Amino acid sequence: MKSDNRLWRTLHVLLHMHQSQEPMTSQAIGQMLNTNPVVVRRTMAGLRERHYVQSEKGHGGGWRLTRKLEDITLLEVYEALGSPTLFAMGEADDSQGCLVEAAVNQALAEVMDQARQLLLARFASISLAEIDADFEVLKELRGC
Repeated sequence: MKSDNRLWRTLHVLLHMHQSQEPMTSQAIGQMLNTNPVVVRRTMAGLRERHYVQSEKGHGGGWRLTRKLEDITLLEVYEALGSPTLFAMGEADDSQGCLVEAAVNQALAEVMDQARQLLLARFASISLAEIDADFEVLKELRGC
């Protein structure tokens, strides 16, 4: 199963948008992420609907943040992306009616749900400003 990296990529874009003094075009973002501008627009649509970003058309237009990084959490970005699947593992369905398979599925489903809830709670506690602060530390350590 292919991993879903939209959250990682979107956070990357949002932090670049914060650093930029000018709006970022879908074309520029697409080049940065090595993807098509149409994919960028589709991905950014959920963020626009939640008023985290806005887009302006025409010369000098592009995407810009509409909220401070302190006011956006990882959970909010995750949800704006449609709450992509967090884990690649899933229930077995090879032996319908097998009670052993049902017991395994039940046990693992409970564990996976607990892990999902913990991860989402952690997402809710991290703002984009915290990630930006980590970037600034890395930049200083590397002498950029």
